[in-house]
Amino acid sequence: MNDAMFAMWRGRCALQSGCCAVAGAALLSGCALIHHDSDAVPQVEAASVQVSPKLNLPTGDWPSDKWWLQYDDPQLTAFIDRALVASPTMALARQRVAQAQAQAELAVAAAGPQLAASGAIDRERVSSHGFLSAYAGSDPAIGANGPWYTTGLVGFDGAWDLDIWGRHRAEIAATMGVQNAQKAEEAEVALELSTDIARIYYVVQTARSEIDLLKQQRDAISIEVDAQRSRFARGLEPDTTAKQAEAKLLTVDQQIAQTSEQVTNGRESLRALIGADSGALGNMAPQPLSIVATGVPDNLGFQLLARRPDLQALHWYVVSSLKRVDAAKAAFYPSFDIKAFFGFNALNLSQLFLHASQQINIAPGLYLPVFDSGRLNASLGGERASSNATILQYNQAVLNAVRDVAQNGSALKDLGERTAIQQKKLQDVQFVFDSASARYRRGLVDRLQVEEARESAIQEQLALLELTGQRLQTSIALTKTLGGGYQATIDAQSQSR
Repeated sequence: MNDAMFAMWRGRCALQSGCCAVAGAALLSGCALIHHDSDAVPQVEAASVQVSPKLNLPTGDWPSDKWWLQYDDPQLTAFIDRALVASPTMALARQRVAQAQAQAELAVAAAGPQLAASGAIDRERVSSHGFLSAYAGSDPAIGANGPWYTTGLVGFDGAWDLDIWGRHRAEIAATMGVQNAQKAEEAEVALELSTDIARIYYVVQTARSEIDLLKQQRDAISIEVDAQRSRFARGLEPDTTAKQAEAKLLTVDQQIAQTSEQVTNGRESLRALIGADSGALGNMAPQPLSIVATGVPDNLGFQLLARRPDLQALHWYVVSSLKRVDAAKAAFYPSFDIKAFFGFNALNLSQLFLHASQQINIAPGLYLPVFDSGRLNASLGGERASSNATILQYNQAVLNAVRDVAQNGSALKDLGERTAIQQKKLQDVQFVFDSASARYRRGLVDRLQVEEARESAIQEQLALLELTGQRLQTSIALTKTLGGGYQATIDAQSQSR
């Protein structure tokens, strides 16, 4: 039997058996049952998205979209803007969004009506002992002049799955969830990139300021070494005092070398993050360290879930997983489709496009799972377990996010208090240095005492610089834990409920 005739036979059989199949669907649907399905794991409650008021954290506003502008550093702004446009990391994130969008469009297209043009030519020898044996000989009454025939078929094939139980709709919603998750992950990549650049940038700037202070300290110690050597040469002090001063000088030289290596490593890390060549950073100008007022918003709560792109990505993965569970459940129910053909079919090509050669097939179909050796239940169980795992991952991520906000806010508060104490301590040491300098000018003390006081003042400046750098890093970390200005749209939130 050739393809065209088989299609006609299939259409007639489908029409004849369609009514019987639909009538028996109610009885047969009980043959494939859902076993051992459980409820979804509950998601995190509102009480878990709160920071304890006992911590008394510093308060502040939510970060703005371009939070790095608050540092008022055009050089930092240029680095971040360039990275968000040209970095391979961002390009990769955008491609993942495009891939997820294509998958969503593919799911939508697969669920809709399908229409395709088709055509075929079949050169066939009919068997004298087959189903079409009458056509093997020559019988003008039935149009047989065989056994060789050249048949033609041309027309349009159509198909449509009616999706009564919503399986395709659930699959489409699942792909849409993944697409929304990828968009949130793109925002998360941008946040990671911008905060990493700011963090490394200020590591470099802090190291440069530290090198300047270390060089000043080295100058002071060098004068001490010369003074100790002079005293030893005159027999006023033992050689051990001069050796101790020389050891201090070597220690400072080691610190300068180590800090210079931090600058080099930081510049290379910045270059890689930005996605630039070796000359892109140029002569990165030293900049003073900026201190901005960063704190925890009063209305933290569930707003944190909409402000964190990583939490939003997990949220949409949860939505997608629940829709996949719905699709797995819908697979237990009968599915209905309609297939159709309209075109021309003839045993002789010269008669292919005659009106009498028209062919129309309409074939409603029913698919009903009766016995599948547990395949559908295994699929449902796997989707449910995967969904529950995703929900648990989301719940833990929410708890971790609240923990990070509390820890960074507490650390910022502590650093502010320690910085205030260090500033007072530096004022006291600076007073000692100024006093020693004034007494030296009046000839009341020697130069050695002045340089020792100067060295102590520089050490306190280094301690204050370290605290300032830590406050900057913690401020950036808190900005990151608060989402860096990201905010999910209300529409996206409402669609997920």
